[in-house]
Amino acid sequence: MTRDDILDAAAQVFRQKGFNGASMQDIAAAVNLQKASLYHHVTSKQDILLALLDRALGMLTDHIAGIAAQELPVDQKLRQMMRAYLIALADNSDLSSVLLFEHRSLDKKSHARHVPQRDKFEGLWREVINEGVRSAVFECADAGVAVRALMGVMNWTLTWYRPDGGKSIESIADEYADLMFHGLLK
Repeated sequence: MTRDDILDAAAQVFRQKGFNGASMQDIAAAVNLQKASLYHHVTSKQDILLALLDRALGMLTDHIAGIAAQELPVDQKLRQMMRAYLIALADNSDLSSVLLFEHRSLDKKSHARHVPQRDKFEGLWREVINEGVRSAVFECADAGVAVRALMGVMNWTLTWYRPDGGKSIESIADEYADLMFHGLLK
């Protein structure tokens, strides 16, 4: 039994029961450990939550940073970032759910540690939008608002998207990009 096995199981338990509804006993049972043995690998439920948030943000930042650094037309870059982000969310739905819906359960100390990583991730998106504004490809009065709107749309996808549904995650990402770039007006 490794810490990674415990974190994988905890992500699933947190997704199913929510952070506040999950117990250390639930996590221990998911990995066939006694509750006391679980504490040899982790110190607390908060420790697990923060580790999962770190893992999720690290994974997503790695996916997005590589694209953001590419020499591509900025609209293509943003489209590829959106695709990669949605694919990563869908492929890692337990971990993604914890990041998107359970971060509010962090205690103050853990929250203070988490926020700079979240801001770094959002900064990648903001920089690409600002790059588009500087190059006159995008018109955007406030990149921060644009990023939060984009994140809100993409993050909410996790609540309704089904891999066996009528659309692939890639086609959904492309539709979001088209909506972002062209809006609803004819």
